[in-house]
Amino acid sequence: MFGFVHGAGLEVVGSGRVRVVCDVRLDDGLKAGFGALSLAVALSLGSGLAFPARGLADFTGAQTKVGSGAASTGFSGSMKSVTRGVDVSASDFSGRDLKGVSFQQSIARGSNFSKANLFSASFFDADLSDANFEGADLRQANLELANLRGANLTNAIVEGAYVVGSTKFAGITIEGADFTDVFFRKDQQNYLCSIASGVNPVTKVSTRESLLCPD
Repeated sequence: MFGFVHGAGLEVVGSGRVRVVCDVRLDDGLKAGFGALSLAVALSLGSGLAFPARGLADFTGAQTKVGSGAASTGFSGSMKSVTRGVDVSASDFSGRDLKGVSFQQSIARGSNFSKANLFSASFFDADLSDANFEGADLRQANLELANLRGANLTNAIVEGAYVVGSTKFAGITIEGADFTDVFFRKDQQNYLCSIASGVNPVTKVSTRESLLCPD
């Protein structure tokens, strides 16, 4: 069964901030990809999450199901809240349970994901520049083609995340981050090892050890 939205609207919840308000019903015949349901809607339903008004510019083209997984993650047929091309820059996702949520091709510049549960989340081709992932759970996250320039991954657990050669790390902060079982291109590994320091407070694994940096 799939969900669809009746009577979606916006509710002012504070200075310069709005919340998506809608009535969701179920319909067996609803087709995936009908548009209009965005990540903002899905998260607002579950937790009353508020976004900056400028983050609500474009909700078209969103989906309610990933038919063959989130990009290259291989989670075939899994149900996810999905958004593509939506600007959620400067949004506050701190401490949220976003397990399996897809931010594919979204813009999340300067957004706060600190201490969020992002296990198996997809950031395929997402702009995460200057985003804060301090203490976040990014295990098995998809970071393929993601732009992490200037992002803060201090004490993040990135174990088993999917990275490719075009994932961007320039200016990233990784003190105490755990990258166990993440496979990097040699130049990426060399760069990250050049700035690596600290020990993850949860896994007790040093950042350099997790990156397989030479002594």
